Amino acid sequence: MRIATWNVNSVRARTGRIVDWLERADIDVLAMQETKCKVDQFPVGAFEEAGYEVEVHGTNQWNGVAFASRLPMSEPRVGFANMPGYANTPPESGELPLEARALGVTVEDVRLWSLYVPNGRELGHPHYAYKLAWLRALLDDTVAWLGEHPDEPLALMGDFNIAPLDTDVWDMAAFDGLTHVSPPERDAFQALLDGGLVDVVRDRGEEGFTYWDYKAGRFQRNHGMRIDFILGSAAFDELVVDASIERDERGGDAPSDHVPVVVELDIETSMDDDRPMIF
Repeated sequence: MRIATWNVNSVRARTGRIVDWLERADIDVLAMQETKCKVDQFPVGAFEEAGYEVEVHGTNQWNGVAFASRLPMSEPRVGFANMPGYANTPPESGELPLEARALGVTVEDVRLWSLYVPNGRELGHPHYAYKLAWLRALLDDTVAWLGEHPDEPLALMGDFNIAPLDTDVWDMAAFDGLTHVSPPERDAFQALLDGGLVDVVRDRGEEGFTYWDYKAGRFQRNHGMRIDFILGSAAFDELVVDASIERDERGGDAPSDHVPVVVELDIETSMDDDRPMIF
């Protein structure tokens, strides 16, 4: 089973490109982030025509997460326990709205999450505190799930908006005093690993960046960042037989500023049962 994560930076702007890549790369399940649309605006038809069903969580033109799968999905869940909300101007009620940043599904007994971690904006900004609180709640939910289901495969996939190592940015000096590389953010990422998850792509020797800003020459000069990850439980890690970062998808016409990250699992799927045997 081939699964992938991709911050598509507007699914409506890149529908054809996403669907084309799904077919070319033979992807069974894709977790998408930054879809930038409401549920009823998602281009479901294009994915269904290619043989994929979708699960979507989106509330406005910002954020948004989704799954496209040609295998049956079950147990969809929007958000996780104690996930904090955010608003630039808090409402009078004091109840902060929950953003469309987390969606979980189960495929072939593998629990998958599409996550779009808050950006943080600037050190000291309320959005930075929100980011750290969001990551703490994610850690608590993940550790609780692993405790209840220690033998079941789990993967947290998506745009973490954290570069955990100095080598995950093109030049640390360029990030002095900025988000994505601050010690609290890196500590939050490490806490997920210490809590029982594995960076299944890096652990298989796959190096390189996953994001390049649209500013002139960033991609051509390889001024990028590694901020998109697939973090798996021990049970998930045991299933991984291959991993890749699809750097070529940053080129061409109107690309996303992120590229897909892919892993292949040693799982016999329901689709395999339907395929004819060849002697």
